[in-house]
Amino acid sequence: MQEWLSEHKLVSYLLILAFTIYIFNAVFRPQASRLPLLKEVLVYLVMALGAFILMILQVDKLPIIQCMAIAVIMMLMLRGRQLYDKWKKGRTSGAETRNAENSQ
Repeated sequence: MQEWLSEHKLVSYLLILAFTIYIFNAVFRPQASRLPLLKEVLVYLVMALGAFILMILQVDKLPIIQCMAIAVIMMLMLRGRQLYDKWKKGRTSGAETRNAENSQ
């Protein structure tokens, strides 16, 4: 797989850029406020430049895409666990409310 990714540079670049954007949006972006448009464009341009540098390292036989994929998988597992805990908490609080209403 590493050799195939080294031969297909555009695919490598697009994967690295997509992983970088996802990681940035999931971890580093403040949820309450948005950046002004010019700063937003600047952030994505810097990410595109950084993705190009990481693509060069990927072509040079470092497992950049594989490491970023593991990071994204771990982040998705964490998000799934958070959603499950929220869903489970909603179910148990609803059952406790019904039990309290029935006992009165």
